[in-house]
Amino acid sequence: MERRTFLRTTVIGGSAAAFGGSLWRGAAYAAPAQPGSGPYGALRAADANGIRLPAGFSSRVIARSGRKVSGTSYTWHNAPDGGACYADGSGWIYVSNSEINPSGGAGAVRFSSSGSITGAYRILSGTRQNCAGGKTPWNTWLSCEEVDRGYVYETDPWGVKPAVRRDAMGRFKHEAAAADPVRKVVYLTEDVSDSCFYRFRPTTWGDLSSGTLEVLRMGPGTSGPVTWATVPDPSGASAATRNQVSGTKRFNGGEGCHYADGTCWFTTKGDNRVWQYDAAAETIELAYDDSLVSGGTPLTGVDNVTRTASGDLYVAEDGGNMEICVITPDNVVAPFLRVDGQSSSEITGPAFSPDGSRLYFSSQRGTSGSSSGGITYEVTGPFRS
Repeated sequence: MERRTFLRTTVIGGSAAAFGGSLWRGAAYAAPAQPGSGPYGALRAADANGIRLPAGFSSRVIARSGRKVSGTSYTWHNAPDGGACYADGSGWIYVSNSEINPSGGAGAVRFSSSGSITGAYRILSGTRQNCAGGKTPWNTWLSCEEVDRGYVYETDPWGVKPAVRRDAMGRFKHEAAAADPVRKVVYLTEDVSDSCFYRFRPTTWGDLSSGTLEVLRMGPGTSGPVTWATVPDPSGASAATRNQVSGTKRFNGGEGCHYADGTCWFTTKGDNRVWQYDAAAETIELAYDDSLVSGGTPLTGVDNVTRTASGDLYVAEDGGNMEICVITPDNVVAPFLRVDGQSSSEITGPAFSPDGSRLYFSSQRGTSGSSSGGITYEVTGPFRS
């Protein structure tokens, strides 16, 4: 038996035996995604920006680190990372973190209804290594510090209200955040090799100034039911938050995180996995695992993640061959785009415009391989709605 086939049998079958058939809910525990034909077909030759896209799609450069954003006085930040889009009247705003230490922070670009750039500005300053984050239902941006005992900062995408540090969300090496408006919690990932998966339960939904930080617990394996336990000291002063509760589930390098339709997807870079947490059933399973892929692996170096209304999950690569891959609702994984000539970089910040017609992302270090060489792109085309 081929190694990957054996692993699949061991992981999927072993979990079934451990947790019992009554806990499995058919398609909810489907096998992890496998390579196949993507919804948009093969990638064409690279365009003038070095982006390989399917037929019908095109790219443009929105901003470059160290240069003023076209038509504005704002100099785009170094090492652009996690991002999100916000409706702004008939236009929209794209927010982007800066993963440098010190002086990280975040900036934003404003667009008109036609997609023209109408402004760019700073929304967060004086922080450290702002990696990913997450959008809240009340239209703020949670910018996360990827440093030991780092903070989460709640920022205003319009740049009007001052950013607020949210101490109650815990001090650890934060990566990404995803808000669940049904259960009124915010999920959080942690970027260390023995990380945990957290959720923050605000005292009042919409106000992150106080609440309870919880950590996920589960038995052995990669699929099955989970429980949540309160972290006694979210400040991490007495001990690292991941080491305060026994029986926590360890993850190999938490990265991107996205919630939609009752599911929170998150990635772990150390083992190239995409996980999905069923929030209603409180169960977890693998959506993708490159060690369980038959043949070539189209997705390696999993990182930031986002999702469209059609149910397609877009996963950016940190490493690999600089692709954004799509995982479809029928568990097919395929490349959506590839950036040529930037092998010393990583793809960050994928986010769709509010109408789903434009995808934004950055190459964090661009062609130079330096944090000062970041490039932020826009892709337009016939995305599935």
